[in-house]
Amino acid sequence: MVKITGVTFQNAGKIYYFAPGKERYEKGMGVIVETARGLEYANVVIPFAEVEEDKIVAPLKPVVRIATARDRENVKKNAERKPEAMRLTQEKIEKHGLDMKLIDCDFAFDGSKVVFFYSAPHRVDFRELVKDLSATFKMRIELRQIGIRDEIKMIGGIGVCGRECCCGTCMQDLKKVTIKMAKTQGLSLNPGKISGLCGRLMCCLSYENDYYAEAGKNVPKIGSEVTAPDGKGTVVNVNLLKMQVRVKIEDKKRDIVSYHDYPVEQIKFKRNAKPEKDFDDEDEGELKEIPD
Repeated sequence: MVKITGVTFQNAGKIYYFAPGKERYEKGMGVIVETARGLEYANVVIPFAEVEEDKIVAPLKPVVRIATARDRENVKKNAERKPEAMRLTQEKIEKHGLDMKLIDCDFAFDGSKVVFFYSAPHRVDFRELVKDLSATFKMRIELRQIGIRDEIKMIGGIGVCGRECCCGTCMQDLKKVTIKMAKTQGLSLNPGKISGLCGRLMCCLSYENDYYAEAGKNVPKIGSEVTAPDGKGTVVNVNLLKMQVRVKIEDKKRDIVSYHDYPVEQIKFKRNAKPEKDFDDEDEGELKEIPD
C-alpha cells in the first residue's frame, strides 16, 4: 500500500494523487504541489489515504507545502487576469481569421505560462496567433483543443432537469455512456430527450444503470406471455423502481380486455437466458433520429 494525498486543480475535477509531506492536511485546504508544469495550487479532497500500488503512477510527486495567504492572493490575481486575457485573445483570433471557439484560459501558478482552451471543427494552424499572443502577454503560450463534452464541463450550464450539469459539478471524469443504458432504463430513444447540452448522451444515464441492468434480469420482457393471479396475459409495461408489472389480460369468450398491475413476485414467467441485442453506440458520435 502507498500513502497518498488526493487533490484537484478545479471544481469537479479529476483527483490526482501526490506523496503527502510532513504537514497535516484537511479537506478543502489549499496546497502547493509539484507537477510536470512546475509548482501548482490545488485543493485537498483526500487528506490522507492508502491505495494499492497498481492504482498510482510511480514515482509520486510531493505535496510541497500548505498554501500561504500570499499563494492564495497570487491565485486570485491570476483569476482576475482571465477576463482581459480572454478578450484580447478573442480579438487576435478574429484578426487572424481563425475558425476556432475560445473556451477558457488558465494561468500557471508562477505566471510563467498561460494555457488557452478552444474547440474547432478541424485542425487549426495557429502558429501566427501564438507569436502574436507571446508578444502581448510576455510569457509562454499554449493552445489546447478540447472536445464538446469537455467544453460543457468547463463552462457549465443548466440541464433539462433544472440543475447544473453533472459534468461541471459532481463528476470527476467523463464516463462512457451508451444507447444501451437508455434502452435498459426504458427511456425514449429520441435524441432530443436523452441528449445533454453537448448534444451527446446525458451523463446521468450511467448513474443508475447498474441497478436497472440487475433488476431487469428479474422481470419479464415487454410483450412476453406470463401467468398472473387473474389469468394468462401479455406484459405491456414494467416499472423497475417499484418492481411492478402491468399485464394485459384478454377474455375472448366475453370479448373483454383488462389491464392489471402486479408485483413481480406474483407473476410466473419464463426467464430469457439469451441476452437482448447489445447497443454499443457511444455518446461520442452524432445521435440519429430514432422514432418514439
